Amino acid sequence: MTDTTTALEPLVARLAETAPGLRVETGPGTTGLYAYDASNYRVPPRAVAFARSADDVVAVVRACREAGVPVTARGGGTSMAGNAVGPGVVLDFSRHMNRILDIDPMARTARVEAGVNLDALRSATALYGLTFGPDPSSHSRCTLGGMIGNDACGNRSVRHGRTSGHIEALEIVTADGVRAVAGRTGLRAADPSDTDAVRRVARLEADVRRLIDANLAPIRTELGRIPRQVSGYQLHHLLPEHGFDMARALVGTEGSCAVVTAATVRLVATAQASTLLTLGYDDVVDAAEDVPEILRWNPTAVEGMDEAIVATMRARRGPDSVTGLPEGRAWLYVELDGDDAAAVNARAAELLDVLKARGRMTGGRVVESPVERRSLWRVREDGAGLAARLVEGGESWPGWEDAAVAPENLAAYLRDFRKLLASHGLTGVLYGHFGAGCVHVRIDFDLATGTGRTATRRFLSEAAALVVEHGGTLSGEHGDGRARSELLEVMYSHRLIRAFAEFKEILDPEGLLNPGVIVAPARLDADLALHTPELLPVDTLFTFPHDEDGFAGAVRRCVGVGRCRSDAGGVMCPSYRATGEENDSTRGRARLLQEMVRGGTVQEGWRSTEVRDALDLCLSCKACSSDCPVGVDMATYKAEFLHQHYKGRLRPRSHYSLGWLPLTSALAGYAARPVNALLRGPVGKLLARLGGVTTKRRIPAFASRRALRHALRKARTGEPAKTLLFVDSFTRAFRPEVAGAASRVLADAGIPCAVEDGLCCGLTWVSTGQLSIARRIMARTVARLDNGDDRPIVVAEPSCAAALKRDVPELLDTRAARRVAARVHTLTGALTDLAAPGWTPPDLPDNVVLQTHCHEYATFAGRRPHDLLRTLGVRKVDEAEGCCGLAGNFGFEEQHYDTSMAVADLALKPRLDGIDPDAPAVVVADGFSCATQIDHLAADRGIRALHLAELLDPAADRPGQPGENS
Repeated sequence: MTDTTTALEPLVARLAETAPGLRVETGPGTTGLYAYDASNYRVPPRAVAFARSADDVVAVVRACREAGVPVTARGGGTSMAGNAVGPGVVLDFSRHMNRILDIDPMARTARVEAGVNLDALRSATALYGLTFGPDPSSHSRCTLGGMIGNDACGNRSVRHGRTSGHIEALEIVTADGVRAVAGRTGLRAADPSDTDAVRRVARLEADVRRLIDANLAPIRTELGRIPRQVSGYQLHHLLPEHGFDMARALVGTEGSCAVVTAATVRLVATAQASTLLTLGYDDVVDAAEDVPEILRWNPTAVEGMDEAIVATMRARRGPDSVTGLPEGRAWLYVELDGDDAAAVNARAAELLDVLKARGRMTGGRVVESPVERRSLWRVREDGAGLAARLVEGGESWPGWEDAAVAPENLAAYLRDFRKLLASHGLTGVLYGHFGAGCVHVRIDFDLATGTGRTATRRFLSEAAALVVEHGGTLSGEHGDGRARSELLEVMYSHRLIRAFAEFKEILDPEGLLNPGVIVAPARLDADLALHTPELLPVDTLFTFPHDEDGFAGAVRRCVGVGRCRSDAGGVMCPSYRATGEENDSTRGRARLLQEMVRGGTVQEGWRSTEVRDALDLCLSCKACSSDCPVGVDMATYKAEFLHQHYKGRLRPRSHYSLGWLPLTSALAGYAARPVNALLRGPVGKLLARLGGVTTKRRIPAFASRRALRHALRKARTGEPAKTLLFVDSFTRAFRPEVAGAASRVLADAGIPCAVEDGLCCGLTWVSTGQLSIARRIMARTVARLDNGDDRPIVVAEPSCAAALKRDVPELLDTRAARRVAARVHTLTGALTDLAAPGWTPPDLPDNVVLQTHCHEYATFAGRRPHDLLRTLGVRKVDEAEGCCGLAGNFGFEEQHYDTSMAVADLALKPRLDGIDPDAPAVVVADGFSCATQIDHLAADRGIRALHLAELLDPAADRPGQPGENS
């Protein structure tokens, strides 16, 4: 094989000639991202190609063959076995080859490109009452090509089985660059008029048929024994009795035999009704004992998990984030479906009675609420990430996360497997598809030291022998990849291993397609991401108190599960949703920071321009700190990086103009009227340009110093103060009327306030990475607030509340800072937790359009304005789930305006556009950024956002038309 370093330059030149529209990236800012998937492995590619068509794929494969450079096909990059990383060229299908080409509802089939997202396909087919059966937990970001590569299954595999059972045909590019179609009865050239292609494909098929004929006995006796037997190549589909099904035989080959560009898949009807049972147990083995009985009831899903996952979810998202589970330390989810809801519920109740009589459960219930069901399913679907960083600390890793046995053997296998863990001094977090006998487990391996890696090899060898002893398989849906391919000899005979090798050699004679997996495997402990110790000195200002290794441990939180690449559910990652680029995802940025810390593809440390550019479009929304299953907090990492990157150097102009806004706005308040008049004219545009601020937005008008005093004078109640209202810089400078309204609302709710003015949380200095200044400002604020007063601190501006709650203690790391943080509430939180019993606000509108601030969403879990408004009697709350796009300084910066507006187009703007002008809804946005963005988007339609305090203000005028305000 040719050295990839010397072969790269002519390869790129060749691709520029044969595929002129093909984007090929070779810099560390891209190769560093694609060195990882969701596994333990790190294999930096030499280049990443973003194919737009099958012709581009042909060009890449042919050029790589000429140069002797490997090719690895990649979908969503969520592989846990190391199937989607490779040393040569990585072909990313998710960026452009993600189209649904055809849906035939009569035939119940769809033709899709390899990079199409599973949820996108399911949404499109739902219009016809159809869906794609297999549904892995990564359904919101995985691709059909990746599912085909791994033969993925999912939560409902009890009913729908594996991907291979739903494939009609695969459109492929062979290792020598020929387009072909693998069907249910063989292989044919895609273009029958291309005689050379027809000849080559015919030769391949003939060679494969000879291989099968020569190995009928081991194929018949060793393959297809249990439902989840994914390990190795599925050559039994090529047996004469199965009609030489070449399409299904290529499913699960992990891109090592051909490159799949498109597929024709079979669809199934969507159930008319379904219900969910949650069953509690003292132990996962007890849960597994009930699985055979449950399977008799024809469920669609039987999923299991242990208490560690639930505890972590509650710690990260709040105690109310997981409801509907009975008492227990392990749980099963059992889903039943049918044509009639009453009949399904009756079956569920009957099954529950039968299981109670068996005596193993600690409790059980039927979950009738669709909202509660979605919440419960999210806990299960986030299992891989939640298990990676548990609430009590420590890290766990895949590697033996995918073994499967026959369901009737599951309890015995789990019992012996836990004994094996204990004998090695390891802890495993168990979850998975119990109804299919497939167990996922993340284990606290020590992969960073030689001793730990040796111990890991020994454990994996013994675990392989154990699962084989129980009649099982090394892989049940994730594939063998780099994690398990070396162990296939434990599971299969030498003759079958040779047959696998011959199959690979026929289809890929030069071994260039995804080398290192299944055949001629890499050592399972080679290329581990933790092999290289962190090299970058990481003496940081943020303390990262929840990460043992500080900044290095914090960025290592990302394990690649890719929830940030989802385009539905949650709030992260707005920039990725706007651009679709991996380097704009939370995962991409975290991986590049990992490369920076280790001194890998990124070698300039804190001065890296690649990292700076990747972080540039991060809106610092903090949503990842909540939505990411492992709690990556990219806003904090970005702030630390900017501090280190610009230390001792000139900063971007906007860091001065917007980062110092609390100071400049305070000065402007002394002469607000002339300053506002100046900023509205040509001088204002000139100042904006000089400050790196976009001229496409109107600069908000500054309030005078008297305005706040006037607003608060109207709010005085004379009652003893039970809370402290912290008047933040944004409220003071731009909307002091909110402070007055908040004061009146708190008094009306039975928690009157005293006012604390003249302090700052330091947020703008944090978001621009000016951390030394932020610490000085925060220290002054904490000194004033931590004066023996233990009253709750209420902050009207959510971003400032979040800064006091999280940034202040993590930057100052003092007991005083933690005491202050513990007292902080948003207005929503104060009214939820502190209001007098029975308090009811003035009459509220029936309909509200709500934009929740991202920092409030991320930092104050379980205290959402949506829930409060519904509790207070608002009938319909139409929430724009996602970032408004302005995000503090981000949307005001000249270079970010277009991205800001693209983010607004995702959720906020459609909600505003949907407001009926004849019956307008009230728009509520507590965040100053959110309200400013709404004003920018819809002011010409007379729409203005109210703060929650203004909506609930007992002294507010109640206009005749909803949404009108003076």
